[in-house]
Amino acid sequence: MKVAYLIKYGPANTAFDIREGEKPQPGPNQVLIKVDAFGLNFADVMARLGLYKAAPPIPAILGYDVVGYIEACGTEVQNKKVGDRVTALTRFGGYAEYAIAENEVVFPIPASFPLGVAVALATQYSTAYFLSHMMANLQKNDKVLIHAAAGGVGTALVQMALHKKCIVFGTCGSEEKIAYLSKNGVHHPINYQKNDFEEAIRALVGKKGLDAIFDPVGGKSVKKGFRLLGAGGRLFTYGVSSMNQDKSVFGKIRILVQFGIYHPLQFLSNSKGIIGVNMLKIAEQNPEKIATAMAKVIQMTEAAILTPHVGGEFEIARLAEAHEFLESRKSIGKIVVKW
Repeated sequence: MKVAYLIKYGPANTAFDIREGEKPQPGPNQVLIKVDAFGLNFADVMARLGLYKAAPPIPAILGYDVVGYIEACGTEVQNKKVGDRVTALTRFGGYAEYAIAENEVVFPIPASFPLGVAVALATQYSTAYFLSHMMANLQKNDKVLIHAAAGGVGTALVQMALHKKCIVFGTCGSEEKIAYLSKNGVHHPINYQKNDFEEAIRALVGKKGLDAIFDPVGGKSVKKGFRLLGAGGRLFTYGVSSMNQDKSVFGKIRILVQFGIYHPLQFLSNSKGIIGVNMLKIAEQNPEKIATAMAKVIQMTEAAILTPHVGGEFEIARLAEAHEFLESRKSIGKIVVKW
């Protein structure tokens, strides 16, 4: 089978090599999937730059989400069959013509779901559902800030928060994305390149503050966000994309310092908190929670409550270009790569 190996950290045009690899075999509780397409996530960019600790050593096969057809099932798999069209989460290994996934995170999908929609559900939409419904338990009229609101997870969070009838603030970095957020129903879109989001939001909400913040950026945006929380507010941090802005050792240290230093008494006395979310850890230790989220987002997509946006489809020969597009922060929604 063909595999896109990460062979070198650094620029996308020198990082990957498409070569032959050994076709994997499923374990007892695993499924082998003939992959039609896989999705890109910002964690892939971080792994390519050598900034993602959980990634396997090079040469490595990246990839967290795939769509395709079941080729084989392990001996303990009873609820799936060969030929089923599925979307699945892979703990790496997705950049290949065949990929292995644990049975609990493999989900049959309708034939009508386009490739990009299917892979968006596996990672971005299950992440957004877990954050908004299972962790934050958003309520009507909650004031919610979503950073990177034009991205894959951001788009999903916007749709879920609006479905919950929340008041949505969203940040992005261009006027094109501001138009996208407005079209998607964001009540208060903010271009962070032109306006300080903390100042802009404080002017709108006053002292009461926000009820929930979803932050994949990290660094100083977390510190600013914590100041914006009102009583009962929670900040969910689930990424450090700001680490990509300065890849030097000093740059990494600066980003870590910018997060700020906190003491439990700050959370207690102000009745607000910060929660870190690592979906790989959730998938490893509580796959049933991912299964719950995935089942819900598939149902909500079939009902047209959720409408994933596919921001780009690339053939495998253009993998480097797809990575560069995602890294440029110009992409909107989900990026998919097809075999």
